[in-house]
Amino acid sequence: MFSKDEAALLRKEFWTSFGKSFPKKWLLYNTKIKGFSFKFVADRKKAMVCLDIENPEELVNLLYFDKMISLKTLLENELPEVIFNDDYELESGKKIHRIYVPFEGKFSVHNKNTWRDCFEFYMETMPKFENFFYEYEDVIKSI
Repeated sequence: MFSKDEAALLRKEFWTSFGKSFPKKWLLYNTKIKGFSFKFVADRKKAMVCLDIENPEELVNLLYFDKMISLKTLLENELPEVIFNDDYELESGKKIHRIYVPFEGKFSVHNKNTWRDCFEFYMETMPKFENFFYEYEDVIKSI
């Protein structure tokens, strides 16, 4: 087991290593839609690439999630393993709408031997998500 400080240092090293190994400007929060952002997730048990819909107004969240559901088949053509979850619970207990692709390999942010495969997963998956957003941005924003 790692102390809290050791675990925090490992997480920091993970993200620093990813950024240095694969320098790229990602879309992430720059969608120009409030509460509509792309994220990389990595923790002790899992890694994933996500599109989180978490506007402070629940009606807006529902409208964006419904818009994404209407584009589901098109997104599945690019990312067949994509999962739509309209009631995803974060570790904090907060519920959000999350569309994500999980990393299927063995992974732990605490195990450096698993990092490289995760980085490659990120580099393969996030650009597909971003390209989908750019292609359908006008449709998505038209709620």
